[in-house]
Amino acid sequence: MEPISFFYLIIFILGLTVGSFLNCVIYRLEKNESFLKGRSYCPNCKHQLSWWDLIPLLSFLELRGKCRYCKKPISFQYPLVELATGILFVFVFHVAFPNLLLSIFYFLISSFLIIIFVFDLKNYIIPDEIIFPAIAISIFYRVFEVLKFDHLNLFKNLKATLRGVYFVSREIGNFQPLLNPFFSAVLASAFFLVIFLISRGRWLGFGDVKLAFFMGLFLGFPKILIALFFSFLIGAIIGLGLIVSGKKTLKSEVPFGPFLVVGTFIAFFWGVGIINWYLNLIL
Repeated sequence: MEPISFFYLIIFILGLTVGSFLNCVIYRLEKNESFLKGRSYCPNCKHQLSWWDLIPLLSFLELRGKCRYCKKPISFQYPLVELATGILFVFVFHVAFPNLLLSIFYFLISSFLIIIFVFDLKNYIIPDEIIFPAIAISIFYRVFEVLKFDHLNLFKNLKATLRGVYFVSREIGNFQPLLNPFFSAVLASAFFLVIFLISRGRWLGFGDVKLAFFMGLFLGFPKILIALFFSFLIGAIIGLGLIVSGKKTLKSEVPFGPFLVVGTFIAFFWGVGIINWYLNLIL
């Protein structure tokens, strides 16, 4: 096996493991329980699960989708989230390689987005416990991006340190790169806020306003436009399909968060290619 293939395999396994944890987070948030402490247990019989019951994907297959103790069916959410996280982590690693810090940042953002997708799909709400940390981490990383070390001065200061003088200088870079994601976040959230106010919360929830702010911070311009375009396009297609099939009516509530998450991933992975294709088409 080639070294890069081995890395992809490790990242996939890491994604499966993280996906198992994300399932725990989603369930504990639904039950208003802490996901930082306490053993995992079966949602049906409440029996504590052993480590061999928690092996991502393999335990579900080995148990044939049923609890080892009460034999009740295990939700397909669990293997699907694990598999989706594993695949997304591989794609993210491919995009960020070989930047380890950038990979970690993208892994975190992907994890937040997966939780938002599943939680909003099931409960029609985007939890503040997830969206606020996602916004905070995005702001922190954006600020970190513009902080540049002056390597020459750092080398000089290292020599000074060896002489017994401790001093480390840091050069603050140009903060202009912060303007793009910041204004993208403000404009995207303002657009959703207008829709929220006009509809009085009937067309979308305030959680979508906060999610749009996070999307702007993460994607910046013009990728945020790609994300919003595909979010509304996919939402309209699926919404129309649900109405035609009789599963929903024009007055039915449909969570928009999952469409925003899908739009975010499309813009993140293929946004640049889509923009270049469109510009070549019209120019």
